[in-house]
Amino acid sequence: MSPSPDQNTDTPIIPDWHEVRAALARAMEERILILDGAMGTMIQRLGLTEENFQGERFKDWSHPLKGNNDLLVLTEPKMIEDIHLEYYLAGADIVETNTFSATSVAQADYACEEAVYDINYHGVLCARRAALRAEAQDGRRRFVAGALGPTNKTSSMSTDVNSPGHRAISFDELVEAYGEAIRGLVDAGADLLLFETITDTLNTKAGIFAAQRLFEERGIDVPIMISGTITDLSGRTLSGQTPTAFWYSIRHANPITIGLNCALGADLMRDHISELSSVADTFICAYPNAGLPNEMGAYDETPEQMAGQLETFASEGLLNIVGGCCGSTPDHIRAIAETTARYAPRKVPNAERLLRLSGLEPFTLTKDIPFVNIGERTNVTGSARFRKLITAGDYTAALDVARDQVANGAQVIDINMDEGLIDSQQVMIEFLNLLAAEPDIAKVPLMIDSSKWEVIEAGLKCVQGKALVNSISLKEGEEAFIHHARLVKAYGAAVVVMAFDETGQADTKARKVEICARAYKILTEVVGLPPEDIIFDPNVFAVATGIEEHNNYGVDFIEATREITDTLPHVHISGGISNLSFSFRGNEPVREAMHAVFLYYAIQNGMDMGIVNAGQLAVYETIDKELRDACEDVILNRRPDSTDRLLDLAERYKGQGGGAGKAKDMSWRELPVGERITHALVNGVTEFIEADTEEARQTFARPLHVIEGPLMAGMNVVGDLFGSGKMFLPQVVKSARVMKQAVAYLMPFMEAEKDANGDAAGRKSAGKVLMATVKGDVHDIGKNIVGVVLSCNNYEIIDLGVMVPTQKILETARSENVDIIGLSGLITPSLDEMVHVASEMEREGFDIPLLIGGATTSRVHTAVKIHPRYARGQVVHVNDASRAVGVVSNLLSDETKVTFIEQVRAEYAKAATAHERAESEKRRLPLETARSNAFKPDWSGYTPPAPNFLGTRSFTDFDLSELARYIDWTPFFQTWELKGRYPAILDDEKQGEAARALWADAQKMLKQIIDEKWFAPKAVLGFWPANAVGDDVRLFTDEDRQSELATFFTLRQQLSKRDGKPNMALSDFVAPADSGKPDYIGGFVVTAGIEEVAIAERFERANDDYSSILVKALADRFAEAMAEYMHERVRKEYWGYAPDEALSPDDLVGEPYQGIRPAPGYPAQPDHTEKTTLFRLLDAENSVGVSLTESYAMWPGSSVSGIYLSHPDSYYFGVAKVERDQVLDYALRKGMDVEEVERWLAPILNYVPGRVAAE
Repeated sequence: MSPSPDQNTDTPIIPDWHEVRAALARAMEERILILDGAMGTMIQRLGLTEENFQGERFKDWSHPLKGNNDLLVLTEPKMIEDIHLEYYLAGADIVETNTFSATSVAQADYACEEAVYDINYHGVLCARRAALRAEAQDGRRRFVAGALGPTNKTSSMSTDVNSPGHRAISFDELVEAYGEAIRGLVDAGADLLLFETITDTLNTKAGIFAAQRLFEERGIDVPIMISGTITDLSGRTLSGQTPTAFWYSIRHANPITIGLNCALGADLMRDHISELSSVADTFICAYPNAGLPNEMGAYDETPEQMAGQLETFASEGLLNIVGGCCGSTPDHIRAIAETTARYAPRKVPNAERLLRLSGLEPFTLTKDIPFVNIGERTNVTGSARFRKLITAGDYTAALDVARDQVANGAQVIDINMDEGLIDSQQVMIEFLNLLAAEPDIAKVPLMIDSSKWEVIEAGLKCVQGKALVNSISLKEGEEAFIHHARLVKAYGAAVVVMAFDETGQADTKARKVEICARAYKILTEVVGLPPEDIIFDPNVFAVATGIEEHNNYGVDFIEATREITDTLPHVHISGGISNLSFSFRGNEPVREAMHAVFLYYAIQNGMDMGIVNAGQLAVYETIDKELRDACEDVILNRRPDSTDRLLDLAERYKGQGGGAGKAKDMSWRELPVGERITHALVNGVTEFIEADTEEARQTFARPLHVIEGPLMAGMNVVGDLFGSGKMFLPQVVKSARVMKQAVAYLMPFMEAEKDANGDAAGRKSAGKVLMATVKGDVHDIGKNIVGVVLSCNNYEIIDLGVMVPTQKILETARSENVDIIGLSGLITPSLDEMVHVASEMEREGFDIPLLIGGATTSRVHTAVKIHPRYARGQVVHVNDASRAVGVVSNLLSDETKVTFIEQVRAEYAKAATAHERAESEKRRLPLETARSNAFKPDWSGYTPPAPNFLGTRSFTDFDLSELARYIDWTPFFQTWELKGRYPAILDDEKQGEAARALWADAQKMLKQIIDEKWFAPKAVLGFWPANAVGDDVRLFTDEDRQSELATFFTLRQQLSKRDGKPNMALSDFVAPADSGKPDYIGGFVVTAGIEEVAIAERFERANDDYSSILVKALADRFAEAMAEYMHERVRKEYWGYAPDEALSPDDLVGEPYQGIRPAPGYPAQPDHTEKTTLFRLLDAENSVGVSLTESYAMWPGSSVSGIYLSHPDSYYFGVAKVERDQVLDYALRKGMDVEEVERWLAPILNYVPGRVAAE
């Protein structure tokens, strides 16, 4: 190592860390401190070579070392020291050591793991020498922060797109890696530790765990700084947390600062720093990049620009420490120091003692939340269904149980895997890892529940948020209790403490209070656990058991709850509510009533959370009074015969799934006519609308005034309810039906008025919107729903229908002088067509907004591919119908248009940059390498089954009622933007009412469809001898396999795989030609028929959009049901490889059977042009009347096609992005022009056509 000419500090200076903490705290209360800027930027300026990185120690190293900047503290220490000195002299109070990647995890890329301790140790020495030199020059004290980067692996996210539960590194491995680095930093005397650029909170929790373990071993307390990274405009970390959730997750580290760095420039970071500043009861540190990188990856923001943006932070009182990250230099730091010196530092707020938990989003238990619902259905000991799913390994369905709990209002979900037939610890890990990939579940905090500590600890190592532990107790004595409690604190969790000690469970009020008071004293005084993180469970026991000693259990719990919360400050009370009604299992109405009554009294006395089935809680006030009184007698132990009385009464409720039906309430008919019209619109009642509209017409001077008055007033109520989430799409579409019928009734009167008085003014709309499904696409349900929602809000809709050419769209837009164009599409070729429409709008001089929507569209695709083609106007992606009104109103408002468009453009610029960066960071393989890692089944021990016929067969005689049994209803509800799984959605607390009404309408129409034979389904199947040749499947005319009939071409995954996973292509599931095994392939096209089109048009002519959309949605379901039905018959009869399969239609939803039916244009084969081969082989147009549009959409739209593969190991996968080498090879094999192939594969190309793909 080159000696430093300035200081000989081989002997480290070990600080007094308590003094360091106090000195920094004092300084941050007096002024805004300055952190240094980018080390990498300064190193790049030096133009170092491989020799500089190798030095003597790493000469002739096995790996190239250039770019391993951390090594320079060993090989070029003077250069690093001088950079530190530059930053100190520019105004920095604190510099970070050059150790960002100095863990064994990151250094493994260079085979430099053995140098990790030395890098960290000498990294501190380098910075300390510079600090002493700076202090010698100006007398100011300087500090050294030991930098700890996030590593290059993630512990709470999968890096394998095919395996969401995969983890590249474990918590324990990270603890070891961070521990080694921290020892080096601490041994060399770092003043602070700085965990920075945090992308995965769980990684940092492992680092905190390692640090605190070292501190405890040595009896020290090194101050910790923590800095996260918000990766994009979503305002979340890469692992999905909001800033507040991130803070809650690491607050247990007691950091001296919390803040953000990297990823964003100062302007985009401000809101997130403001959020942290409002919730964190510690100091705030911000060090953004010097703006966003330009096209070449450099940073253009000048020192003055960056300082000017950070001046806003300082002037608003958001900062205690400020510095720079990527692209910043000593000049930037100097400018920032001079600018912020004029402002006072942020005052650290006092945080109220509240329970703060987090998943991806924060949860704070305030007085405004009377009771926390902890979902109980993801507990194998409490839910038979969940236990069956877990023991069967059906994690997908098990996750749906968790999802339903969240949808039903659970604010925390309890997860318990204590089942004797499974490895509870491993299953807990697997389930939590999979759950982390489901943001709609992972947004809430988790309760890790087990009677085995090792299972709880394994769970805590999987959770990035702040979890709840359920539970610990004094059952095994104080020593074990303290050990477990200290680990709970180290993992950053809150804890449930059972009222259980060495002599047993507490069953009386006195015992409950005694045990909880003892535990509280130990936890707060010995362990140091914050009292607000303690939740006592004083034991809910069963009442009405017939055993006299149990009669007072309810009273004991309620009274103990009051005394515990009165005498033990800040604690919380929880309990397993279902235990209470154990005597009445099987009688749900009585159980629900008992739970509601018990909670009514327990909550009044201090109980603030409980493990309940969030979807099955009765409302206290709505319980039948006789049943409610009987429950109160039992729970409050008010009379000696209360158990017998409740048992007698319970028999009347047994077998009732819900309340009895009520007589139709017609009292609204007594209201004034305007209120009746509003009621009809809100509730979708058409029965009286013509009579009410006529009555209203009699009271207004003109028929137009009825529309502009009571009808629009009612629709405004509908709009408000929809916007606030109190009405759902099916209900809104019904409202539109009422509105349309009322307007249709008034039209003759308005026409008569117009004839009599030609200058009569017409109705003024809020704006004119043209809508169309683009050329080649036939799907329009989503478009129609958006049109209905907009029309409900007084927008005039011009709907051009489906398969609309670009020129017609533009000609109509110009002739009708529309305000906005909206494009819709479902199939991937429609994405390319939308790009074309945008380009033509630009070329023809349009400047009106262009809306993009449909199942395959996305914000990122819009930002990357469509937005750049239309500079004159603004392209906006509309995610769903509920957002359409807000987007359109913002775009057409003079007050909001400019600001809204600026926001969209900034968002799209960021999205495009993030997409480009993310794609470039994904490692993809050359095609030949991917092929060498193909999936290779053991063909020697397997004989492919032969189908029962070769060639094609058509089927036309279908029983609609039989097909209806195969309908998967979940996508039906999703069509109407009701999120959730059937049948659970029918009982959803928020959406249930709308879902049940829609379900009833669907069943009514379904009965008509079946009884009146509205649809005439058809199917054609075919089987052919086939073998794989490379990535293609050759089909033969007959069994001698000499004459080729056709070829199905497939695409192969090129993403780099881990853990030996193969790079898949569909051809891998077909026996290779050189295997000597004769194999086969099947194909199919099924359709619900053309009849739906005429039926839907009939409804539209009757102003009944609701029924029009409903029949189309049901036709889609019938087509999918037919595909499932025919596939079952193929497996059991026509191919016959699974004759004994015994699955019900409901079972088929999860696809548990052998074989797959992938479709061209979908993830396993994204090329829609492959349909031409399939349709030619099946003669689909002649046999079943299904044809392909120029974009390869099927017409009629309610049709499904695909191929059949039988191999037992076959499964669905996604090809994902492909490189140019595969496109060239694919084009050659197919005999197509490369440009044509690139057009059809555009959504999955990992390069820009026309440009040489970057290696």
